[in-house]
Amino acid sequence: MDPVPWETVFRFVVGSVERPRTPKQPRSVFGKPAVRVPTGGKDRPVLAPCAFLGSSSVAGLPSRPELTLYEDADAQRLLCWVDEPEEADGETRHTVRDAGGEVIGVLRRVPPKRPFKHTWRIEQPGRPEIVGRNEWASGSAGQVASRFAVRAAFEAVDSLFHAGTDEKTTGKARSLEWRADDKIVMTSEGSREVKIEATWLDRRLAFAFALVGDA
Repeated sequence: MDPVPWETVFRFVVGSVERPRTPKQPRSVFGKPAVRVPTGGKDRPVLAPCAFLGSSSVAGLPSRPELTLYEDADAQRLLCWVDEPEEADGETRHTVRDAGGEVIGVLRRVPPKRPFKHTWRIEQPGRPEIVGRNEWASGSAGQVASRFAVRAAFEAVDSLFHAGTDEKTTGKARSLEWRADDKIVMTSEGSREVKIEATWLDRRLAFAFALVGDA
């Protein structure tokens, strides 16, 4: 399956399922571990790759295989990678680099303030800081109620894309809403599914968050 252009992605999952199991497609079809974009109809959905995870069989990886992405399945065109995490001022920082080693941005895991869980920050040069926190703790009462309605509407469709998928798409995921200047930049369900709202967000930073995981 040919990869789709990663720069145009607005919704993705990370995994090896290429064709999810559905009533009309009784068996899941697997491919290489990749960042994948839902396409196709609800009866025969397809998860098309847009970036492939590195492999331990590839020599000279700049980072761990699960934190390295390539534009092609043969791992010839490096896309980006995530440095090993660094601890600073109580935060965990993950620096994201492009194919040439230049910094694309930084993911920051900020310690929790009880009774809440940790939050996230994304630093993208030239853009406002992006803050990721529990979506039910963001916005007005009306916005929260609206999210419940939207979630219910999409649950039936989303279940098709997650049926028969691997460990990254199982279990209860925490819903995060990512905002910059009080505008939604993206939303995420744990590290399994990400939806991008802002066209200016560098997709590689969103990919990096999914690879790092909301742990």
